[in-house]
Amino acid sequence: MADIDSIGLILGLGFGLAFAESGLGLGMVVPGETVVVVLAAMANSSRESAALFAVVATGASVGDHFGFFIGRHYGERLRETTLIRKLGISHWDRAMDTLRRNGAAAVFLTRLVPVVRTLTPAAGGASGLSYRRFALASIAGSMVWAGVYVGGGSAAALALEVTSSTLGRATWLMVVAVAVIVLPILMVRRFSGAQVRVRTTRTKQSRPVGRRWQPGASAATFAE
Repeated sequence: MADIDSIGLILGLGFGLAFAESGLGLGMVVPGETVVVVLAAMANSSRESAALFAVVATGASVGDHFGFFIGRHYGERLRETTLIRKLGISHWDRAMDTLRRNGAAAVFLTRLVPVVRTLTPAAGGASGLSYRRFALASIAGSMVWAGVYVGGGSAAALALEVTSSTLGRATWLMVVAVAVIVLPILMVRRFSGAQVRVRTTRTKQSRPVGRRWQPGASAATFAE
C-alpha cells in the first residue's frame, strides 16, 4: 500500500466485503474470504496488516448485527420470506437447531461455516436471543474469522516473498497466471453450488407425498 489513498481504499474494501460476507443473504454471492486474503497479501507492514484485521473484524460483526436486527424485526415470520427460501429453509432450520443446542455460542461456532453463518445472526434475532450475548459471540467470531483470512493472506505474502527471492520473477508470473485461472473457476463453482442447493431444497419442499398401496386397490387407483 503505497500511499494514504490506497490504504484507505483497501481498508474500505476490507470493511465492505467483510460486511457483505456476513450480511444476511449477501455472503452467498460475494467471495469475501478470497478478496480479504488478497488484500492482506498486499499489506507492506505489520501496522497495515493490523489495521486491515481491525476493519475486517468490525465489518464482519456489523454484518452480523444487520442480520440480527432483521431477525428481531420479523421474528419467526422470516423463515417464510422469499430470501430465506432462496438461501434454503434447511440451512435456516440448521441455524435454529444450532442455536437451540448452543445458545449464543452458535454465532461463534458457525462463523466459518458457509451459508449457515449468514443465517445464524438473523435466526438469533428471530429466536429472541439476548443482544448482549449475541454481541459478545459476534465480536469473538468476527475476530477469529478476520484472523484466519488476514493472517492467511499475510502468511501467503511472506511465503511468496521468500519463494520469489529464491526462484526469481518467474514465480510471481506463475502465481498470477494460476490465480487468473483458478479464482474465476472457484467463484463459478461456488455460485453453481449455491443454486444447486436452492433447487434441491425447493424440490424436497414441493415433492408430493405418494399414496400408500392398500390391498385390493387397483394399480390405476394407486397411480392417482
